[in-house]
Amino acid sequence: MRVVHVIKVTGIAGAERHLLTLLPALQERGVEVHLVPLTEPDNPVADFVNALQEREVTVHPMVIRHDADIRMAWRLRDLFRQSAPDIVHTHLLHADLYGIPGAKLAGVPVIITGRHNDNAFRRRFPVRQINQGLWRLVDAGIAISDSIARFAREIEGAPAAKVHRIYYGLDFDPHAVDRNESRRALRDDLRLAPETPLVGIVCRLVEQKGLVYGLRAFSKAAAESPAHLVIAGDGPLRAALEAEAQTLGIADRVHFLGWRDDVPHLMAALDVFLLPSLWEGFGLVLLEAMAQQTPIVASAVSAIPEIVIDGQTGLLAPPRAVDGLTGALLRLLSDLPLARHLGLMGQERLETTFSARAMIEATHELYRELLKNR
Repeated sequence: MRVVHVIKVTGIAGAERHLLTLLPALQERGVEVHLVPLTEPDNPVADFVNALQEREVTVHPMVIRHDADIRMAWRLRDLFRQSAPDIVHTHLLHADLYGIPGAKLAGVPVIITGRHNDNAFRRRFPVRQINQGLWRLVDAGIAISDSIARFAREIEGAPAAKVHRIYYGLDFDPHAVDRNESRRALRDDLRLAPETPLVGIVCRLVEQKGLVYGLRAFSKAAAESPAHLVIAGDGPLRAALEAEAQTLGIADRVHFLGWRDDVPHLMAALDVFLLPSLWEGFGLVLLEAMAQQTPIVASAVSAIPEIVIDGQTGLLAPPRAVDGLTGALLRLLSDLPLARHLGLMGQERLETTFSARAMIEATHELYRELLKNR
């Protein structure tokens, strides 16, 4: 079985990290895997490409010059004709827009779309109408959550029989990280006392993540707690968020760490993980917090309530609800037994519901089923 995945890449976020887990594992199961990353002219995303090549995945980078690069469909058609895949599996809008027609023109036997998010722009003209048309060209779609599956059916008009929900999964070793050492090291780096409580946010600094509401919630919690906030990640909102921290008078309690490649150690160092998203197709970073038994405070939006069970594996508040987020933060910062219990239950839920093995096996089985039916 030969499968070609296509995705537009500008950095390593949830969908890209998903592929870093999925593609090498499929290859270990005898699937010949190729990846076509569509990259911008000035952003070759070398770290992502190198990471896949190190995992022995064949990569065919292609430059996409702008959003409406119509020639891309014909370039992908030619690549598919040369590589003759059994399956083409596209991810995210640009890969769908050009990869699905390209695969159809090349006569690829099975075409699958991966649905990773429910961005607001997908509800608007003409994207909604385009996706409705693309669903008619594919044999199946993989939605990464029940929320995304509903979105595909109700907003994009996907036939229910074509939509298959397969959760993201995380491959982790519960003993790989020394929590005590991670806690000490991060506080030393920040020149904080060893007992300082730390709330953490790890994400791209973009509107979707609702970071301004997280800052405001932390500002209120900081009036009643000695906690500090660390924000790991980068993006277009960084300067605005730094200015907001100044305005709120908490700049000395907020630490912008930039991009980090040691997320397991960072999660292990936190007392609470905060994700105040406005929408979220899945939130792979939530699994990374659960892996380290870090209790979660998050928005009850999109797929998040499927992952974090309110009161059982974390605490949820409505999106943009600053007071709700503040109350949840203070509750966990002041009730260590509760925080510890939620963290333990989160790790247990990760092991039973969101394992990488389950994700990989479900994907492989869907491939085999679609080819057999074809």
